[in-house]
Amino acid sequence: MLKITPLVHGFDYIKQQQEILKANELAIHYPQLDLFLSQLDPTIKAQALTELELVLDFLYLMGRKSQGTFLRFRNEIERWCLYCWQVRETGILEIGRFDLDAYIDFVWEPQPNWIGTSVQQRFKQRNGQYISNPKWRPFVAKVAKSIIKKNVDAVADVTNYRPSQESLVSTFTALSVFYQHAQMLELCDKNFVPVVKKNCPFLIKQVQRKTPDTLSQLQWEYVLGITCDHALKEPHFERNVFILATLKTLYLRVSEMSEHPKWRPTMSDFSSDSDGFWYLTVFGKGNKIRDVTVPPAYLVYLKRYRKYRGLSPMPSPDEDASLLNKRRGKGNLTARQIRRIVEESFDIAVSALQRDGFIDEANHLMAATTHWLRHTGATEDAGSRPLKHLADELGHASSDTTDKNYIQSNIKDRARTGQDRKV
Repeated sequence: MLKITPLVHGFDYIKQQQEILKANELAIHYPQLDLFLSQLDPTIKAQALTELELVLDFLYLMGRKSQGTFLRFRNEIERWCLYCWQVRETGILEIGRFDLDAYIDFVWEPQPNWIGTSVQQRFKQRNGQYISNPKWRPFVAKVAKSIIKKNVDAVADVTNYRPSQESLVSTFTALSVFYQHAQMLELCDKNFVPVVKKNCPFLIKQVQRKTPDTLSQLQWEYVLGITCDHALKEPHFERNVFILATLKTLYLRVSEMSEHPKWRPTMSDFSSDSDGFWYLTVFGKGNKIRDVTVPPAYLVYLKRYRKYRGLSPMPSPDEDASLLNKRRGKGNLTARQIRRIVEESFDIAVSALQRDGFIDEANHLMAATTHWLRHTGATEDAGSRPLKHLADELGHASSDTTDKNYIQSNIKDRARTGQDRKV
């Protein structure tokens, strides 16, 4: 049976892990990880240690650019190392085409003991050591969000686990970038990922356009309206109202409102020009800063939130107040905290929809995520704004992305020309 242990700690620990490896002190600081490596085939152990150093270097470079990229790539590379070292009994720099083919089959249907039912932290600190969490698994089978809303005790069946198409693409992407990095360092000659991906039997080519997940007009009215009603009785809900209105109206990602190491959102990120137009400066994907236009209808919600916080009606250019205040402590909210606040409003709206007899709408809203707000705002405005303008607001590098996700001109034109067909 394959042994399971996490290999890579969080991004903030990578430099420390590298120093521990170089000092040959893994047994002192990461005893379970050291035990795992020592139990590998003797011909693989030395190579695994060297390759682990390479992986840490690679992930550090990825993490400096984006925390999200680090997390995705760490998951994929970690699984790959565990598989190569144990199943194929070879190093990740020694693999061939057929090793990678076999791995994709394994990713599609992993051994049950490799699959968990909840996301777990990798290591737990105890007496100055980092102990591998025995509950951690390389793959996680999840229960649909809408099912959990109805049954909090629901547990995923690991025997039914299959990776999503997005997850499978992520596997190929991470491995390909890793081997491009290794080729650049002249550590390997070939990158087999593109040819294996091209011939993968599990990847489905999407010919049709997939519409983004959005809230219906009724759902949005309930989410915003019920939250506003709560704010009249419990003022702290003003923060909920502001978050909902901002994410939806300005088409923001959660990360663009939250605190992270490279950006601290403040109220002075709102600014106006000489013509009286207002903008919000955000730090988006790809380390790009963009200005999102702010419509007059939104300013009502900005003013009411600032009034709740005891601030002047509109921000000043030198204002240092956080964009989203914590109820306790200083600084901005994290992405996780923002999602919890949005979930709170979604749950309240679900209860109200059920009470009023809109059962289907309530069930659909149970599956909603915070990102649906961005999709909802952009989809609503797609028919009334120029494609280039909408793409710039969304922070898309290409207008084709915006057209594919929100405009979908080709399929809509095809649908119009097909309306007069006879039976």
